[in-house]
Amino acid sequence: MPNASPAAGAFDAPAAVLRAFDTGGRITRYLVEQLDDAAWRAAPPGGRGRTIAAIVAHVHAVRGMWLKAAGGDVPAPLDAAAATRAEALEALGASHAALRAVVAAALAGDGRVKGFKPDVVGFVGYFVAHEAHHRGQVAMLARQVGHPLPKAAGFGLWEWGARGTEVGRNGGPDGSGPPFVSDPVRAPRRRPGGQ
Repeated sequence: MPNASPAAGAFDAPAAVLRAFDTGGRITRYLVEQLDDAAWRAAPPGGRGRTIAAIVAHVHAVRGMWLKAAGGDVPAPLDAAAATRAEALEALGASHAALRAVVAAALAGDGRVKGFKPDVVGFVGYFVAHEAHHRGQVAMLARQVGHPLPKAAGFGLWEWGARGTEVGRNGGPDGSGPPFVSDPVRAPRRRPGGQ
């Protein structure tokens, strides 16, 4: 019977799943870091729909909903009406870390996540898809309210290698630290001419 443990240098699928999960979470945080402060609570066009702050609070709330179903540690909710970007980044870090523990336990166990079908890889795929959907909404809404992401930040959302390296530097898959060390929220961008 073949050796059940991976050979030195062999592809480690569970570690790769965790890296992908961590990178997806880092990209969500990266987007929030790159936003102009003026976009955070700007009313959507026509006054209908969620603000960017409310969309980010929703992402955190959905993470909490699945943590509750899966029996994980549920972080405090985020108040969409009052939370700052810095508070949102902290909350996203906490909810990601709690979900990461659920994912890691499932990968080390039977591959199942309580309350979710079919398995842990589907669970990770769900979060990658859900958050990508809302990142698109946030980027579009920032543009609609007159505060688009800088072009480099828009491209940065697709730089999985760079975002994955940031995760490794801040802990993450190798267990040397928390999945995310809260980066300071960057200074608000100013438009030419003081706008």
